Amino acid sequence: MLKRGNRMLKQQNNAQHMRMPIITTFLILICVLVFILYRETGERSDSSSGLLIQNWNSFSSSVKLDPTVEFRNGTDLIWQNADSPKAILFLAHGCNGKAANFWDRSPKCPNCAGLPEERLIVLNALARRFAVLAVTSAGRCWSFEEERLIIKDIIERWIVKQKLQSLPLVALGASSGGYFVSALATDLRFSSITIMIAEGLFGQMDTPKNYPPTLFVHMPKDERRRRRIQRYLTLLKGKGIDVAEVK
Repeated sequence: MLKRGNRMLKQQNNAQHMRMPIITTFLILICVLVFILYRETGERSDSSSGLLIQNWNSFSSSVKLDPTVEFRNGTDLIWQNADSPKAILFLAHGCNGKAANFWDRSPKCPNCAGLPEERLIVLNALARRFAVLAVTSAGRCWSFEEERLIIKDIIERWIVKQKLQSLPLVALGASSGGYFVSALATDLRFSSITIMIAEGLFGQMDTPKNYPPTLFVHMPKDERRRRRIQRYLTLLKGKGIDVAEVK
């Protein structure tokens, strides 16, 4: 679990600061469960994976997916507010993914697909009073230059429109989305980020000392990625940034 020490980023007020351990714990829980889902799908039968999904889904049975779909800056923005939200979760999909994968198909979102792992992330986030938003990348995978500024602008404008400026903002990105989130965090102030099945772009960019606490979630059998993550853990810790890994 991410350590909450003197090096933790200062929040806008004491109430936000007190909420951060809960928010980080939630992100770790989400990542561990999604990680297990991916592993179960690859190594066990469909029935075993389905049982795990059913058990996880039962925690959010009272929450309904009810997205709002918008078209911003040439791409899809899909979002859903929780009742009295206490934080904001930005989701960045992997290659060949899209924002519509995180919500079920419905009259409000006819192009939504509701993929198992993705929709469960949203359900559990909503159950824990996170406002959730996802944006579709311009290409098959995320790019890391101009697109960063576009997404930054989309997120900031959405937060202002929803009047959620006082809430902490966190991000979760998988695969290409993990690389993207690692870069976006140099432009947009996140309270914490989670990078799944990716090592981030820390070897290709300058990482400021106020970079957000970072959690890496990765497959231990991917030796090449594991070595890179170990190197980046050392790099970030050396700059006083809170980091941890789940494998």
